[in-house]
Parts: sequence; C-alpha cells; structure tokens
Amino acid sequence: MKLAIMQPYFFPYLGYFQMIHAVDSFVVYDDVNYIKRGWINRNNILAQGDRQLVTLPLQGASQNRLINQINIGNRKNSLLEAIRHAYSKAPYFYAVYPLVQDIVQQQEMNLAKYLDYGLRQICEYFGLYPTWHISSALKKNNDLRGQEKILAICEGLGATHYINAPGGRQLYDKEEFVNRGIRLSFIESKRTVTYRQFSQNFVPDLSIIDVMMFNNKEQCAALLKEYDLD
Repeated sequence: MKLAIMQPYFFPYLGYFQMIHAVDSFVVYDDVNYIKRGWINRNNILAQGDRQLVTLPLQGASQNRLINQINIGNRKNSLLEAIRHAYSKAPYFYAVYPLVQDIVQQQEMNLAKYLDYGLRQICEYFGLYPTWHISSALKKNNDLRGQEKILAICEGLGATHYINAPGGRQLYDKEEFVNRGIRLSFIESKRTVTYRQFSQNFVPDLSIIDVMMFNNKEQCAALLKEYDLD
C-alpha cells in the first residue's frame, strides 16, 4: 500500500496533488507544529504576470502550537476578492471560482479542519479518492518525533511504500525504511510541466488555483500524472 503524509496547506501547489494521485492512502498531518512563513496558510497566485502572495489570516498562530490548535481569522472577503480580481478573465474562472468561494467562505474556524475541507474538495474536483486519514485521529505514540513518528504511522496503517516530497531527502533515511520493510520514494514534478497562462512567460509553482483556472478537468488530470519517483 502506497502512503503519503503531509501537513495541510492552503490551496497547495500541483506537486501536492500529484503526491495524492500517486498513493492509495493519504494522511493529513495535523498534529505537528505550525510553521510560520511556510505554506500552511498562504500561497502564491498570478497577478499582473507575477506572483502575488495571498494569506489566510490566523488567530494566535505560534510555532509552539500544533496546526490543529490554531483558529483562522475573519478577513476572508478580501482574500476572495484578490483571487477573483486575479483570475476573472481566466478561461475556467466560472467553473472554478464557485469551488474556491465555497472553500474560502466555509464556517469552520479550526485551521486544520478548514484546510482539510479544502483539500478534500479539490481532490473531489480532480477525481482523486485515496483512503483519507487525519493524523490526530490515528492511534500512535505521540511522543515520537520526525522519522520515527512517520515510520510508526506507516507501520500502523500497513504501508509498504512511503512517498514524500523532495524536501524529505534531508529528513529521511531510505535504509532505515527498508529495514522496516517499507520502500521510500520522493516525488518531483517534471520540469516540462507548463500550461498557458495570460502571457507567454510561464510562472511556475503557484497555487493549485492557477492550475485549475487555466486548465479544464481533462488537462488537470494529465498534469497530475507529470511526475517522477525516485
């Protein structure tokens, strides 16, 4: 069984959903510390041909608190307006904006649950249906940290193949996974992944919103397969 474990992000980039595409089961890693200036509550969209950072406001955010211990703020209308203004002339705006609006305007205030809802809705849009788990709901030794905690989750769910983002190369030891009967792979988007935006200069690594605004569902399905595993 192929498994991925990732913190929930705010409208994450294409590679996040390529990872979900590559696995049988996915764990939303909600019981780890919040990371400031990361991608948990912010991302880049395309505005006037360049990146524009959009941020989901939070209440009491601290790197000393778990993701599922933080609440979101209430400036969601300005966030939506920024997205609407950036993509109102995109080819699939009218197909995608209602989904974005539903995710942003949901009434859930807990950050982890709020992000989890968004991830599930986008996966449904893409037709991705892995077995879905929430880390805090799993029975495990919560005193474990780092690689040992990941291995415990893999073993608890019966994973035989753990797939992680490229940044995990510096965190995880393939030999240790093999010793525990688990194959470890890292997933990376192919460098050839591009699509037509407003201008001829492609701006990569933006929020999944950008991908959906410029690609129909069939094109999105093709982009989700454009990755390599090593």
